[in-house]
Amino acid sequence: MTGPGGDGSDALADFVVAGAGHNSLITAAYLARAGYSSIIVEARPIPGGGASTEDWLVPGLGIDACSTGHTLIRLNPLIRDDELGLVARYGLAYVDPDPVAHVAFPDGEHLTMSLDAEKTIAEFGRFSSADAAAYRRLLEEWADVAAVFGSDRFRPVGYGPSIDEMLEGHPRASTWRRRQAMSAYDLIMATFEDRHCQAFLLWMTFQTIVAIDRPGTGLLAYSLIAGRQRNSWSIPLGGSGTLIDALVGFLADHDVAIICDKRVTNLVVEDGRCVGIETADGSTYRGRRGVISTVHIKHLVDMAPAECWGEDFLYGVETYEVGLSGFTVYLVATQPPVFATPQGGRTAVSAGIVDWPDRFLAMLRRLNDNLAFEPDLESGIEHGTGRVPFLLVATPTLVDTSRTVDGLHTVKLLSAVASDPGPGRTWTEHKATLADWYLGAVRRFCPDFTDEVIVANDVRSPEDLERYNPHMIRGAYHGGDRTPANSGVNRPVPGWAQHRMPIPGLYQTGGTTHPGGSITGAPGRNAAHIILEDLGHDPSRFVPLP
Repeated sequence: MTGPGGDGSDALADFVVAGAGHNSLITAAYLARAGYSSIIVEARPIPGGGASTEDWLVPGLGIDACSTGHTLIRLNPLIRDDELGLVARYGLAYVDPDPVAHVAFPDGEHLTMSLDAEKTIAEFGRFSSADAAAYRRLLEEWADVAAVFGSDRFRPVGYGPSIDEMLEGHPRASTWRRRQAMSAYDLIMATFEDRHCQAFLLWMTFQTIVAIDRPGTGLLAYSLIAGRQRNSWSIPLGGSGTLIDALVGFLADHDVAIICDKRVTNLVVEDGRCVGIETADGSTYRGRRGVISTVHIKHLVDMAPAECWGEDFLYGVETYEVGLSGFTVYLVATQPPVFATPQGGRTAVSAGIVDWPDRFLAMLRRLNDNLAFEPDLESGIEHGTGRVPFLLVATPTLVDTSRTVDGLHTVKLLSAVASDPGPGRTWTEHKATLADWYLGAVRRFCPDFTDEVIVANDVRSPEDLERYNPHMIRGAYHGGDRTPANSGVNRPVPGWAQHRMPIPGLYQTGGTTHPGGSITGAPGRNAAHIILEDLGHDPSRFVPLP
């Protein structure tokens, strides 16, 4: 969609927005609700960033290019309270798959997580009665504090009481402070005894591709697991891009222009203030009141002279960790992967394979050092035997036929890899070998998922993912690491966590801001609150804080 100033010659609005990811669209939508105009400029041919759904393999067959699960955004007041009418007026709808997940282990055993918590507890009980009791306690204990930790996500840093203040007086405050400081890996291993239960929970906790063996990741062992138990791996009907379609519909009704195929290259700074952007074709877009960026912070600092940012800010960006690299295999098949179990065939929208905890930890340690762990390296992980440390197998068409063509299924295999394929290799050649390894692992447990049922495929290495979307530096899906050094008050840079940037008039949103990547919509909504406050409004009229 294009609007006034599509060639940049007379492009002027209250705000110019660099990038059309879901968070920047959300920011522009709340500003439009308050009466402010925006021009949104996007490098790719379509808006949406990592929330896009495209049909590049089979015409009309929607494939989620990056995100599929939308569990976290369901908790955002944007969706929970339908603040912009995306559900009521613009066609956004969600389904909560059941089963929630199904995971296979190296010894041929399986564990199925159901929306019925009692069924899941019984699954844990097949392996350990103590672990069944521990899982029940995990759900109960998180329910007691979920509102404390959840509210922090959907308000800007420094607004409202801190988590420590909210925990004050809680009978188990010290326990939760300890859990916050621990690694998710250590917490799971200390709480559960059976390796099947441990491995399943590690698989679930690693789905945001955060190094869960690092201190400060402990709460993921509670928030992700309990969140999925409550809300499943929630998916939007029609694909991840239907969230974008709803936002674009809202923005169109408020006369917001979205201009695609325009790569932002520079910020326009006049008299020390950011007043616009320039694109690669020489176009200029100006904002009367400011500029909003969802450009990765690592790229943003190259768009203005160093003296505009300040030495401390540049150091913070230099030391900002981009996160672990992803690897994705896209498949179109005539049937879904069906896991063969002693109880019969099992399918799940969110399924996967995981190795035992010691091998999982070995993978994490190699990834933290950016070392490849593929079969012919010194990892002890065999090729072709199903022994992959972590693999997510996503098949949304199991519950969403609206995105299918001729009954075909879309299947996505996702994992984390080193950004460097290893000595003497290039990703162009090696990605096929790695894809075959993952597919071979799937076939150990899903023997009917043969070459004959696959009608189209695509493989994206970290290099390919970054080429597809430059925000995914080194193929990192989520805009940056989310361990303590890069979270909360430190995201993206200590002192600059409230969306205001060192250049007056410039605001930052998106995955490099609190609370980070994934489809939460929180950075976009939080940024709108800050901007409206700076414009002199009572932002709670438009963006009430939890």
